[in-house]
Amino acid sequence: MSARNTTPASNCADLAQALLDAARAAGAESADAIVIDGVAVSVDVRDGTLEQAERAEGLDLGLRVLIGQRQACVSSGDGRPETLRAMAERAVAMAREAPEDPYAGLADPAQLAATRDAAALDLDDPSPEPEPTALQDRALTAEAAARAVEGVSQIDSASASYGRRQVWLAASNGFAGGYARTGHGTSCVAITGSGTAMERDWAAESRLHLADLPDAAGIGQLAGARAVARAGARKPPSGRYPVLYDERIASSLIGHLVSAINGSAIARGSSWLRDALGQQVLPAGLSLTENPLRPRIAGSRPFDAEGLATTARDLVAGGVLQGWVLDLATARKLGLESTANATRGPGGPPSPGTSNLALTQGARTRADLLRDMGTGLLVTSLIGATINPTTGDYSRGASGFWVEGGQIAYAVNECTIAGNLRDMLMTLVPANDARAHLGTVVPSLLVEGLTLAGA
Repeated sequence: MSARNTTPASNCADLAQALLDAARAAGAESADAIVIDGVAVSVDVRDGTLEQAERAEGLDLGLRVLIGQRQACVSSGDGRPETLRAMAERAVAMAREAPEDPYAGLADPAQLAATRDAAALDLDDPSPEPEPTALQDRALTAEAAARAVEGVSQIDSASASYGRRQVWLAASNGFAGGYARTGHGTSCVAITGSGTAMERDWAAESRLHLADLPDAAGIGQLAGARAVARAGARKPPSGRYPVLYDERIASSLIGHLVSAINGSAIARGSSWLRDALGQQVLPAGLSLTENPLRPRIAGSRPFDAEGLATTARDLVAGGVLQGWVLDLATARKLGLESTANATRGPGGPPSPGTSNLALTQGARTRADLLRDMGTGLLVTSLIGATINPTTGDYSRGASGFWVEGGQIAYAVNECTIAGNLRDMLMTLVPANDARAHLGTVVPSLLVEGLTLAGA
């Protein structure tokens, strides 16, 4: 199974061009097509034996056709010529019945990315696809290391995975380009205690290249240590306290900010940051940068889903909001230019989305922030969410550790933290512990004055 079985890039390009030809023959005035071909392999073990092994190979084709200002999208997993013709005919028939959208349309050829080569981004691991036995050995190693941690009562799961996806985009405006991306992963979930006193935690790592993936034993050991630290968890006191978001989940706060500046929300007028352009949304020393061109990072891409060249830019600079996240349609609706943030799957039109975010790191360690917060909550896991997208009111279930005198006192579960995102973001104090290999590089974040509902 070491040979790659995905469709060659030339075949993906041929399929995309065949879809465009079929759309033109069916009566489309313009069209774009996306072809995604991939393989995914995963192995799960339990109690030292193989529990499950899965392999999935799939071809996804998406076609968008436009007739005037009317558009329609269709998708299929069948690349036969007769299917492509049927897709095009169905899409054209749907477009003729669709309502007019004054903002729909392909990019002007002058807007298209001049360079479409993804080789410099190093997204595709050239090493052979790992054998199932190699994945099983990796998962077993992680499980054994977690089980060896004193206080671990059982292992909920240990897994190893591999995947490769090849993407090709072509449009009637002359754009054609594609790239491949691989992924290797190892994960483990460990449990301490039993019955109603059972607590669990996890560790996981993923990389584009196998050579960069950390040792499976270290991943399992970390999962076990994290689970054991949660033994005896109980509810914290209720009240208003500082909250330190652990690096593992701190990116969720930045995710709420990014969602609020998404062009779709701004165009609808339904965002809590809809009037914040040019205003301070983070403390003055913090910037939030998007860079889709980071080599060997999972979110990187040389062009967006509409063929526009991607580039690094500040979403927030010195605490001040610099702009929205836009594709062509939302940019036209707002009277602006696209920021090359279009994303797309085979079943629908493009929509705005970000990749590879980084928040300014602080000078202090997480331990320093714990010491400085004195008494409060260290959150390591978030459960569910109630976020009002219009007002920014925030409420989430949380677990983690209660901190007294700057030191961890005991594990915490079953509590709720609440506040308003606009206020919360303005009090952020970052640590210096962000992991550079992630697509979203955000350190642990201290937030002042959240409301805790616990005991």
